[in-house]
Amino acid sequence: MKLRVGDTVQVIAGSDKGKTGEVIQILRKENKVIVEGVNMVTKHIKPSQADPEGGIVTREAPIHASNVAYYDSKAKETVKIGYGIENEQKVRINKKTGKALDKTTKKKK
Repeated sequence: MKLRVGDTVQVIAGSDKGKTGEVIQILRKENKVIVEGVNMVTKHIKPSQADPEGGIVTREAPIHASNVAYYDSKAKETVKIGYGIENEQKVRINKKTGKALDKTTKKKK
């Protein structure tokens, strides 16, 4: 999976199609991601010592990684991500522009 926590993604399939949000969590074994403000579900919380009130809470549910695409905020469109070598380091690149997405740091010897 080429997505990372903090990436801005756009939903490309499903009931929330077109919504954008930031990746909060990645579930690699299930190949799913949790995106802020997308795929909201209602949960009924049973009262406990930690939460004596309980109640009804809405929160984000996981969405399959194939249903989201990296969103380039500069170009205002979704783009595919690839890998390339820059300054002797493997970095993610935008396949449309060829520019690196990640900050590169110099390798210490």
